[in-house]
Amino acid sequence: QLQLVESGGGLVEPGGSLRLSCVASGFTLDYYAIGWFRQAPGKEREGVSCISRSGSGGDITNYADSVKGRFTISRDRVGAKKTVYLQMNSLKPEDTAVYYCAARRWSCSSSRGDFSSWGQGTQVTVSS
Repeated sequence: QLQLVESGGGLVEPGGSLRLSCVASGFTLDYYAIGWFRQAPGKEREGVSCISRSGSGGDITNYADSVKGRFTISRDRVGAKKTVYLQMNSLKPEDTAVYYCAARRWSCSSSRGDFSSWGQGTQVTVSS
């Protein structure tokens, strides 16, 4: 059964950094795109970043404009590890949200409705 588990959230001051992890199990990571989404109180869930495998075996990544240059998505396929990371630098108060990772077959999508499997979320709070 496909399962995603996020971790790495917490409280950080503005300008600080966090690295979120999304551990995948029950499926072959190479065949799936993994997206990071976030939902702030009173707001809709929005896409943050996504990673998928290219035809040449590398990774295709994309980012929301609000996080470009600050966040970096990557994934680790070494050995039995199947983990997708979201490195978040220069954090701002407006980055405060619950962050979710989600999976869909093959390619990324900007629509959360296209992702069939979701983790439980991890809280990120940026505050002084």
